[in-house]
Amino acid sequence: MPQAALRPRQTSLKQVTGPTSAHWNHPGGTARRAVSMEGNMGKGQRAAFGQPDGGRLKSAKDALRAGTLHQAGDHKGAAQLYAASLKRDPKNPIVQHMYALCLRQIGRIPEAVAALRISTALDPRNVEALADYGSLLLQMGDRAAAREAFEKALALRPNHPVAKAGIARLSAVDGSLDDLLRTVAEQPGNGQAALALGCAIISSGGEPDDAAKVWVEAVQRGALTPEDIGIEGVNAYRGGRDREALALLKIAATLKPTVAALHANLGMILLEKRRHAEAMEALGEALKVDPNHVGALLNLGSVCLDRKAYPEALAYLNRVLKIEPDNVVARLGAANASRQICQWRNVEQEEAAIAKLLAQSATRTGPFLLLSSHMTPKDHLRAARVWAQGVRVERDDKLPPAPPADPSRRIRIGYLSNDYYNHATTFLAVEMFERHDREKFEIFAYSHSPDDKSDMRRRVVSAFDHFVEIERMSNPEAARRIRADGIDILVDLKGYTQGARSEIMALRPAPVQVNFLGYPGSMGADFIDYVVGDRFVTPLSAAADYDEKIVQLPHCYQPNDRHRRISETLPSRAACGLPESGFVFCCFNNTYKITPAVFSVWMRLLDEVPDSVLWLYEANAAARDNLAYEAAKFGIEPDRIIFAPNALLADHLARHAHADLFLDTLPYNAHTTASDALWAGVPIVTCAGETFAARVAASLLDAVGMPELITTSLADYEALALALARDPERLAGLKARLVEARATAPLFDSEKFTRDIEAAYQRMHALRSAGKVPEPIVV
Repeated sequence: MPQAALRPRQTSLKQVTGPTSAHWNHPGGTARRAVSMEGNMGKGQRAAFGQPDGGRLKSAKDALRAGTLHQAGDHKGAAQLYAASLKRDPKNPIVQHMYALCLRQIGRIPEAVAALRISTALDPRNVEALADYGSLLLQMGDRAAAREAFEKALALRPNHPVAKAGIARLSAVDGSLDDLLRTVAEQPGNGQAALALGCAIISSGGEPDDAAKVWVEAVQRGALTPEDIGIEGVNAYRGGRDREALALLKIAATLKPTVAALHANLGMILLEKRRHAEAMEALGEALKVDPNHVGALLNLGSVCLDRKAYPEALAYLNRVLKIEPDNVVARLGAANASRQICQWRNVEQEEAAIAKLLAQSATRTGPFLLLSSHMTPKDHLRAARVWAQGVRVERDDKLPPAPPADPSRRIRIGYLSNDYYNHATTFLAVEMFERHDREKFEIFAYSHSPDDKSDMRRRVVSAFDHFVEIERMSNPEAARRIRADGIDILVDLKGYTQGARSEIMALRPAPVQVNFLGYPGSMGADFIDYVVGDRFVTPLSAAADYDEKIVQLPHCYQPNDRHRRISETLPSRAACGLPESGFVFCCFNNTYKITPAVFSVWMRLLDEVPDSVLWLYEANAAARDNLAYEAAKFGIEPDRIIFAPNALLADHLARHAHADLFLDTLPYNAHTTASDALWAGVPIVTCAGETFAARVAASLLDAVGMPELITTSLADYEALALALARDPERLAGLKARLVEARATAPLFDSEKFTRDIEAAYQRMHALRSAGKVPEPIVV
């Protein structure tokens, strides 16, 4: 079993490229009828653009140019021109309508709804606009408003196909397929009704094959095109209806295999589901049709990142950059892959360029990927906010406010995670779960974790009063279960790390929701109330960098397990690949945390300390080769860098006995690996930065009673490490203090930590019970 404490916790590029990013491509070469008239403008509508008098002439010209782009399928360009036209003539209902249709196609759904609201208010007899408005409202989950719009359209034109299909779809959602079946039978040419019927079959628990049959028959009789089905698949995905989306896109790609976007969008959803082999097959089909399909190339890069095939990921992402040099998603993915393998050419310039692009474009990118870059706390918060805005939930799935707190029972705490197995988070938190005061608290786990059959899995399951498996539940089902359990405080242990299900938190199943332990930063989300930290990682002076209210625990935000076993079998230095003598610097952080600036310090230390070696975690073969190459550039023999393979936690802790000093990384510190080193008796030298992720080791060192090992510049970091390497007596004293600290230091006092976080929970609960809004909490 790999040593999970050394495993990277990162989001994959698939999360970087969210549903409104470049790889969602329109599946047709020209605009298609996705709502009721996606881009198909009649003569009357063209004439309505003309406003020849005064300042409206420019508006009319912009609108006509926009119409040309719209019909050619350039929805982004058309939307820009429609917007320019509306600045001069905001009361033109036709332009508002066309603008809405383009906005819908490029994923800006709330803005599209707003434009159609204006259009229908300006011209309440425009049946097409009313039907489109109803369709968008239905997509947004506002069923009551959608029904009203459809009914207005039908009052004007009783047989309008889109409005009738919309009413039938609403009926199906409410539990009956009869209206849709009747509509399809009576109107065999109504493609919208056929789409709705197939989706309703799936949403009511039917088989995708039965839905596919409905769609195929509609295509055969000319009521639908495969492109129509593909567009509905994208809409279903954006609405959080993944089962429908997969079925729609599979059948669309089968019926029209020559449309690359259909394969690419199917591959994207399969990637989201971590069905990597199927995703690669679908994305490969897209590239057969269009070798330069940016979305497919991006997502193939994603699959390779997920599989830790970093050189292959770089190859795909570099192909994107040849096509679109400023594609920020590809640039960020390539930077991440390069960091994973320690390929550092121009890395600092590239990080600065990416930060600038993100600030300008507001591209949705996985916030975790940015934590290892030299970016400011404001950059991280901006990225988190953009990410949170794209979390997919249906409006109707959001739960109403929770009922008032029940003062007669214990406070119910729920912990949401997919790390309940041999994983770093569980290694840290398991004793906290065990030590919760059962007289005051009732503890629930909501797990979407794999069962690795390990001792840790068995231990963590037994640590909870209730261990609820939600892996097979949809996000709304999981949220409803959490609400039914009466959870008072729901704690997200994942944040924006790989495997997170933020959609559950976004549905607001609990009245108080907390970001703790898994993600070192703000989640930038209105559905998270608190972030748990301490005076080092979350100083109150940094409150503006967090959308959550800060909770400061008195010592360190990170729990620890005093029962972590250190193997009694100590491997020899030779067995670890180490020389028989000489000073051993070590860093068991993942390689993506190593930066050129830090590595140059390490090389100077090796140069200054004769016979010393640097002991690193062996993350991947490419990183090993590149680090050896980088060492040679400094004149250091590559064999002075030793690589430690994965190991079971107890064995990994035991081999620390051969390390003399742990050298931290910046801007992403050691987290669990730092706790491991301190528990195993190895002092750490750290350099504290600005962000949460850059201050964790400082927090740990303070809580273990060694603040003198915290520096604030790389020059001081280097000087301190060198001084310790040259002073064996001082270093021996530090190691002796760490041995004592295992029994005395707050960092390892699990009982005290649990009481402290419980005090924070009690304060959160009291504020909620009193009807007050969240506020900063200092324990």
